[in-house]
Amino acid sequence: MHIELQKRPVPSRLFAVLSPFIALGLTLVAGAILFMALGKNPFDALYSFFIEPLTEIWSLHELTIKAAPLILIAVGLSVCYRSNNWNIGAEGQFIMGGIAGSLVPILMPGFQTWLTLPLMLLLGMAGGAAWGAIPAYLKTRFNTNEILTSLMLVYTAQLFLDWLARGMFRDPNGNNFPGSVRFPAAAQLPEIMPSAGGAHYGIVLAIIAAIIAWFMLRYTLNGFEVRVLGANPRAGRFAGFSQKRMTFFAFLLSGGLAGLAGIAEVSGAIGQLRETISPGYGFTAIIVAFLGRLNPLGAIAAGFMLALTYLGGEAAQMTLGVSDKVGRVFQGLLLFFVLGCDTLIHYQVRLVWRKATAAAGGQA
Repeated sequence: MHIELQKRPVPSRLFAVLSPFIALGLTLVAGAILFMALGKNPFDALYSFFIEPLTEIWSLHELTIKAAPLILIAVGLSVCYRSNNWNIGAEGQFIMGGIAGSLVPILMPGFQTWLTLPLMLLLGMAGGAAWGAIPAYLKTRFNTNEILTSLMLVYTAQLFLDWLARGMFRDPNGNNFPGSVRFPAAAQLPEIMPSAGGAHYGIVLAIIAAIIAWFMLRYTLNGFEVRVLGANPRAGRFAGFSQKRMTFFAFLLSGGLAGLAGIAEVSGAIGQLRETISPGYGFTAIIVAFLGRLNPLGAIAAGFMLALTYLGGEAAQMTLGVSDKVGRVFQGLLLFFVLGCDTLIHYQVRLVWRKATAAAGGQA
């Protein structure tokens, strides 16, 4: 006996819509079992994890701060994945965008005009796009696996950031701590409601990017090209679409948005370039993209959901005394159930019994 997956003739549209909610429900059930295994009341634990962070204004601002980079990165990844290009290195592109955009306030501290912040954002997008262009070039030129190359470049970017923050970009007046000088006001992304919390205009950039990407996918020729090449590359080639050009487009777009998220995080939430600027937003955004059904608008709601897991992990650590890694466990469970539901939507599981024909064959 063995198990095999058989492709369904017509996948269920109803379950395609419901699968993110089913995955979320299964994640809650698995989380409750996890908390019970840790000796915690599952209802109190889930309340601390998912509800308590939403009960105060300042925590809602923190939720917005964490959702902004997740949404920006996931929007680019949604387009990239729908084109059948697999960018796993958004974390590295996020970091390189933060580095590139920070060059302005670090190397030109006297340049403080209304052009400072737009220039930083443009450089951030350029830095992320340039880092994303590397696996795109390697794939189109040498047919290398973009999953491996983009992932390995993440560690290169992390080490490069650490070297800069501890070396040539370190603040000489920072008591020997790693990190650059604090950015001036002209180089910081403004807060939306300074009197209520620290949420900045990065969330506005994220929502605008999601709307533009959704419109592009739905109503433009380029979006049609993304959908066709992603669904059926052979049909796309017959239509005259270039797979190589699409690979570069997908990586430049996703890398550029990841870089924009990086400089928005550095200039908005942090205010300086540090040796670590991300808790793993680039990897979590992969879950956001799939939970949002690879739809840029769906990434908005999914981004807030995954941002809640960061805050929930911190709240559970304080109120329940559990590890802050519980948040990562929830993210992993959610990705597992999302991909599992998607697999069962398109395939049905069959148990195949093999007849014992070896003896008969020997007699023949």
